Amino acid sequence: MAVKMVYLSLGSNVGEREANLRGAIAALPGAGVRVTRTSALYETEPVDYLEQGWFLNCVLEGETEKTAVELLRSLREIETRMGSKKLVAKGPRLIDMDILLYGQETMDTPELQVPHPRMHLRRFVLAPLAEIAPEVRHPTLKKAVRELLEETKDRSAVRRMGSREKTQERLNGESQRKRG
Repeated sequence: MAVKMVYLSLGSNVGEREANLRGAIAALPGAGVRVTRTSALYETEPVDYLEQGWFLNCVLEGETEKTAVELLRSLREIETRMGSKKLVAKGPRLIDMDILLYGQETMDTPELQVPHPRMHLRRFVLAPLAEIAPEVRHPTLKKAVRELLEETKDRSAVRRMGSREKTQERLNGESQRKRG
């Protein structure tokens, strides 16, 4: 299979949020994803289910030879290994990992929808995605990510926590320690 460029959204609002994100990112190479870029971390207010803590989110770009469904299953395995449980729809998460884009492919099955069906409606996804890939085009809406961010009606709070470079240093340092 050819290598596909993928964009993943990661979020956590339970426990040590940053450590949860670091752990999930560190597990990706073992799941067949080579991380090529990571956004800064963003603290974001909950959307839909409001009675929960704020999230820490980021988006990453990666490369994989896995199919979209294989990738989804690998992400679910990481979530399960880390102890994440989805007890309430859109509720608290130790770690939540979503496929936003899988190359320019589209897919709509009961198990997986690509591009993510709500990505264009979510500031907490669009802001970090626009940071690392502003010109990437949504395969069905035919708009660049930066345009989707400008047009979204979502006004929920999304606060950048430092620079992308500092985030990558922290995340890469953790990955190096786990490998070494």
